[in-house]
Amino acid sequence: MDILSKPEFKSELAIIRLANNISKSSSAEKRSSDVSTDSTFGGTTPAGLAVELVHYKELFSKLRFSHNEQVTKEKFLKALTSDTPLFIEPQENARLEAQLAEEKAALKAHKEAVAKMAEDLERRGKELARRYEQIELQKTILADLPEQIVNLQATIETLRTEHPSPAKSSNPNLNLPLPATLSLLSERESELSSLDAQIRALQNNVPRKTRELERLESELQPLLAQKKTVVGQAKEARKRREEGGVEDMEQKGRWYRASHTALSQMLGTES
Repeated sequence: MDILSKPEFKSELAIIRLANNISKSSSAEKRSSDVSTDSTFGGTTPAGLAVELVHYKELFSKLRFSHNEQVTKEKFLKALTSDTPLFIEPQENARLEAQLAEEKAALKAHKEAVAKMAEDLERRGKELARRYEQIELQKTILADLPEQIVNLQATIETLRTEHPSPAKSSNPNLNLPLPATLSLLSERESELSSLDAQIRALQNNVPRKTRELERLESELQPLLAQKKTVVGQAKEARKRREEGGVEDMEQKGRWYRASHTALSQMLGTES
């Protein structure tokens, strides 16, 4: 019993127990630890960080359980091997339970604060990871830009050599750059569309105008015939007047006046 109560024997037992637990946990967690180490040194990503966080949470949970187990066993062995057994009164148990409740409440509050802090850190970590990926992508694009610029300049020189610019024309519209040329082309197309619309409207009016012209020509033919008759009669009346036929001329004059009146009424003109 004295040997068991010696401090050297107690420490030796604690060391043996810890060594057994560590060997078991190391053999069980070797592969996951290797993966975590590789991900740490091989490039950090949001997915890798999440995996490592879960791994370390599980590891610390196991370590805490192992620590509590060891402490409980040591206290139990100490109580068994001590010369004077430790007796605790009910009042002491009540005080310790009250103290334990306070410590649990403080620990819970601390855990909540730590959880909030972890969420904040996780959010910031994701944001930083996203910004880091964007910066890396931009760096890659910027690293390729000089080579692309050189290639474009070489292509431009080749095109200029193969297709030299023609001499400037006296027409300023033929020397415009591409944007001004496209704008001018759009204006000309708009004007052409307007002219086409006017031409279509005039073409639609052609049949109606043709029918109206035909109607006017049909109405004009009798009038022309009457005019021809009247002119002939007037010439004949002049000829007779010159020959001295006064009476006949008066009769012809009255007839001519009546014909002229009728013709004026037909044409709608005043005499």
